[in-house]
Amino acid sequence: MASALSITPRSAGARRPVRVLKFGGTSMGTTPEELARIARIVAAAHARSDVVVVVSARGDRTDRLIDEARSANAAPPGRELDQLLATGEAGSAALLAIALHGLGVPAVSLLGSQAGFTVSGRHANGRIQDVDTSRVRQALSRGEAAVVAGFQGVNAAGDVITLGRGGSDTSAVALAVALGAAQCEIYTDVDGVFSADPRIVPGARPIPLLRSGVMSEMAHAGARVLHTRSVELAGRAGVDLHVRSTFSRNPGTVVVSGQEGADIAMLETEDRVTAVSHEPHSARVTAVGTSPDAPLLGTEVLALLADASVPIDVLSRFTDASHGHGWDFTVPAADVDTVTSLLTSLPCRVAVDPAVAKVSLVGAGLMSDTRTLARMLNALLAAGIDPLSLSTSQSRISATVGEADCSRAVAVMHGEFMPVPEPCGATKRTAVAVGSPV
Repeated sequence: MASALSITPRSAGARRPVRVLKFGGTSMGTTPEELARIARIVAAAHARSDVVVVVSARGDRTDRLIDEARSANAAPPGRELDQLLATGEAGSAALLAIALHGLGVPAVSLLGSQAGFTVSGRHANGRIQDVDTSRVRQALSRGEAAVVAGFQGVNAAGDVITLGRGGSDTSAVALAVALGAAQCEIYTDVDGVFSADPRIVPGARPIPLLRSGVMSEMAHAGARVLHTRSVELAGRAGVDLHVRSTFSRNPGTVVVSGQEGADIAMLETEDRVTAVSHEPHSARVTAVGTSPDAPLLGTEVLALLADASVPIDVLSRFTDASHGHGWDFTVPAADVDTVTSLLTSLPCRVAVDPAVAKVSLVGAGLMSDTRTLARMLNALLAAGIDPLSLSTSQSRISATVGEADCSRAVAVMHGEFMPVPEPCGATKRTAVAVGSPV
């Protein structure tokens, strides 16, 4: 079993506070001008603090590397694919360090392994086991900015293991934890976290302050601003996250790890919904026993998927007199082939709907208000959207809908629970305009 992430307090002799900054692929960009913008932000931070920067691959570099791998082999081996994909972040780190030197800022680029990341688990889905910050601390003691390639580490055998898409967020949070930083700053291409995707709901509201538990549910339900595991790690370790735009001075969103100041003034009479999240690329899987006498499938189905690191959601078990029993759940669309292949080994019939989206209300105490679920269903049905399946909890209510209805479902649910205020004298709208499904 993997050991807990090591947390080494900052040495007593540190003269300046440590700031951990993370820049995503869209922030890093693909042009010299975009790289120079990031370098200036880092240089300004370095003038006041010890700085550790975690970077993603620039632009769509990861996607292009995947395409190159698949052009060479339709099913590239996991080890070699991780070796390849890690070069995207490595290149970003080296380029940013070069740009910083050009501004007169001493800097050193570090691969995940050089920055002390030990990772366990499967290729493309590694879990951080330990962070040895000694080399990062040495760089800081020399006055250098440490620029770390995110998304990666090495296992006990010395092989590169990547953390999954969005894993650079988790790399940054892990460094903030290990270095004793109180906050991790996530720079991205949006102005923080919103009550829904602004591309779908133009009137979506910025959320200045969030509890980490609510943000974790939003990320798990499809909000792509932060990697789900980065929020979970920050919440457990007591590190706040500051999500801000690389391209504006807007204050962004602070995700707090404790209770202080985040939604704690909510009264029982107020709406409990914080946001509407969505995951447009899901698949609905139904696995039914071949006969009423077939062995129970639950353990076998869930164990197979867990061993293959396939995340499931919106899970329900059903029993039918003629067909026996079965399971209904969602998986990421990218995992459909894996799921289908695994379940063929079991005594069951498998049906897959690959064109499903998951839309979710996220908040606190959702089911304590008995009207919440009814309001959600009534709003969807009134819009001609019939949910395929449902999952409820105090912090999230999820429905699966046809992929083509995803954007409309998000807008309908946001309009029901967080209607956009109308300007004085304007005619009240009955729906929120939306664009094409994403």
